[in-house]
Amino acid sequence: MKQKKKIFILLGHPNSDSFCGSLFHAYIAGAKSGGHEIKTLELEHMNFEMNLKKGYKEIMELEPCLKEFQENIQWANHIVFIFPTWWVTFPGKLKGLFDRAILPGFGFHYHKTDPLWDRLLKGKSARLITTMDGPKFTYKFFGSPGIKAIKYGVLMFCGINPVRTTICARLKSRNEKGKKSWIEKINRFGKKGL
Repeated sequence: MKQKKKIFILLGHPNSDSFCGSLFHAYIAGAKSGGHEIKTLELEHMNFEMNLKKGYKEIMELEPCLKEFQENIQWANHIVFIFPTWWVTFPGKLKGLFDRAILPGFGFHYHKTDPLWDRLLKGKSARLITTMDGPKFTYKFFGSPGIKAIKYGVLMFCGINPVRTTICARLKSRNEKGKKSWIEKINRFGKKGL
């Protein structure tokens, strides 16, 4: 029997009434039907200062939603981020969330005497699900910068591994049947805890 997971699902679109929102709800429904424990957050409803004003020189006090985000990351053994690809990366508010919440002492710890660091979020896996209007090959031609930034620069940097990715491309030209197939696929991922 497959092990049940504790899954944290973040809707990283600043508008919950979007196709990303449909994928978010599909994943939740699948995870519930698979018997997994879930916690969720929606970027649209998170109110926080997006700018890390003084870098790491002076850590700003975390707003309640950022504390909840950190708690959910700590609690989960599988993390799912669902977000749109805009200008080959991701929404600015999602970048602000990473800047403000994935901090030294939470996600990683630098060493004073060498260039290495401790990865503080080991033992977790993740899936990135992104949507885009353009074709996948164009995104890959640009080097998949949004996926790479989150996968390598945030999650794996902090020890989360493996990080799997799903790209829902050509949404602008996809018909309802095609969109429904993506929703069904994401629902299956949720059920399996992938």
